[in-house]
Amino acid sequence: MPTGPAYLIVVLVWATTPLAIKWSAEAGAPVGSVWLRMAIAAILGLAILKVIGGRLAWHPRALASYAAAVPGIFGAMALSYRASLTLPSGMMSVMFGLAPLISGLILQVLPGATKLKRWHWLGCVLGVIGLAVIFADSLSSGTRQLGALTMMVAAVTLFSGSGIAVQRVGAGLKPLNQTLGALILSMPCFAMLWFTSGEPLAMPLSTRGLWAVLYLGVFGSLLGFLCYYLILSRLSAATVALVTLITPVLALGLGMGLNGEHPTASMIAGAMLILVALGAYLFGDRLARLSPRTAID
Repeated sequence: MPTGPAYLIVVLVWATTPLAIKWSAEAGAPVGSVWLRMAIAAILGLAILKVIGGRLAWHPRALASYAAAVPGIFGAMALSYRASLTLPSGMMSVMFGLAPLISGLILQVLPGATKLKRWHWLGCVLGVIGLAVIFADSLSSGTRQLGALTMMVAAVTLFSGSGIAVQRVGAGLKPLNQTLGALILSMPCFAMLWFTSGEPLAMPLSTRGLWAVLYLGVFGSLLGFLCYYLILSRLSAATVALVTLITPVLALGLGMGLNGEHPTASMIAGAMLILVALGAYLFGDRLARLSPRTAID
């Protein structure tokens, strides 16, 4: 699949995932819902792999690559599902806008990493300012959402670090194999958390929740992760993470239209700052391509 369509699929899937997570976890069984989602994705993916005659690799480097992806699947998803019980879906998506800054900071301390240009830093800074504006009302109103916000920051950190780790392992796996291997290694972690969390083993899913789980299993986990690992194998981790500056605007609109969420003036202002951050990043890259000798280093 070409990089462009794969990148677009990731944007669309990530924009709709927060709302689907919220709907699937609304019955009060977030860990069970995410385990079911991963099981659906793994079973479907294994079936596709069998049809095309492929096989999962289990050599040490492949295992290292699967393991590197586990924090980004198990850690980030478990925290996100828990936070979804408190946070609106649009705010969850906006939180993932922190990924470019976190990825960039991690990359700067790793040997051999490509250093971010000034326009990259400008885009990240503006994005963080936008996020700060969006969350100003929530943080000033008290500590009710502080725990959920902290969980989302941890989730984004795990997600960003995991993506970089997969690239660093460099196992050269096909996206479907990488996705399936990571899902298979993650499922026991979700199962252990489910059994120890006190959640009911019989999930009381509503019709809407069941459809949300099915959507997340097929698109959120399988197709979404497949395209994510594909673009991750072709683009820098920081560039891939910039997709999370696009999806909040779409997710906020979906939350308003489909879930009755009402963003405040601060959230709208923050979203506009995020759009400006995207413009700064894209303009800088275009300038570098047109005038490589005069572009800002």
